Amino acid sequence: MVADRVRIVQITDSHLFKSTEGDLLGMKTEHSLGCVTSLVQEKTPDFDLVLATGDISQDGSIESYRRMRQRLEAFGVPFYWLSGNHDQHDVITEASDGTNALQKIIDLPAWRIVMLDSSVSQKVHGYLKQQELDLLTSALETDKHILVCFHHHPINVGARWIDNIGVKNASEFMDVIDGHPQVKGVLWGHVHQEVDEFVDGKRLLATPSTCIQFTKYSDEFAVDTLSPGYRYLELLPDGSIETEVHRVTGVEFTIDYSIKGY
Repeated sequence: MVADRVRIVQITDSHLFKSTEGDLLGMKTEHSLGCVTSLVQEKTPDFDLVLATGDISQDGSIESYRRMRQRLEAFGVPFYWLSGNHDQHDVITEASDGTNALQKIIDLPAWRIVMLDSSVSQKVHGYLKQQELDLLTSALETDKHILVCFHHHPINVGARWIDNIGVKNASEFMDVIDGHPQVKGVLWGHVHQEVDEFVDGKRLLATPSTCIQFTKYSDEFAVDTLSPGYRYLELLPDGSIETEVHRVTGVEFTIDYSIKGY
C-alpha cells in the first residue's frame, strides 16, 4: 500500500459454473473471467486488495467458488467477497474457510470499507436486512472515510427490468448514510454495466461484469455486445476517489436470444 492511497480492483458478476465450460447467454464465463484477470495483471500490476461484489457463481457449486478463490489468491493481495442473488451463502462460507474473505469491515489507514449482504434467498432482487443496516450504522461511527459495498443497485439505472430487481429498501439505506459526509462512495455490481454518478456528494459506482453486459436504458431484458471488464479504484486520504473501468478485447460470443433472463 502506497502511503497516500489505497488501490483496489473490483471484480463482479462472474457467474461461474461447476464446469469450466459453463456458459451464460452464449458466453463461457470461465474463459471471460480469465481474460479479465489477465487484463488486471497487464493494466494494474500493483494494487492492495480485491473486492468481488457478488454473483461469483451462477450455480452455487463449491467448485466455482474454489476456482474463483484460486484466481483471486493468485494476485497475492487480500481479497474480500460478498453474496449476490445467484450465490449460495453456505457454500461461499465453506469456500472462504481459512481466509478473511467474508470480513464485513475492512479498516485501512484513512478509509473504512463496509461489506454488506443485499442478497435474498431464492430471489433476484436485493434487500438490506435490519442487521445489515445496524452494522452500517455502527460502522459510520468513525472519522475515517467510508466506502460501502454490496451486490444490488440502490439507485435506478434507467432500465425498467433491472430497476425492478434492485435493493427494495434502498430508501432506508439512503436514510442511514444521509447526513454522514464520511461516506464517500457506494460500490456494487448486479447491473452488468458501468455507472458513475454523484448523489448528495457521494460517488455511486457500478461495474461491468466479467462476462456478459446488459444493454443500458432498455425497458426489456437485453444483452449488449460490450466486452467484459473490471473497475480500478484509488481511495485518496482526502476522501476523494479516482476510478476507471478497463475492458478486455477479443472476447467473441454469440448471444443466445432464446433466453429471456438470467
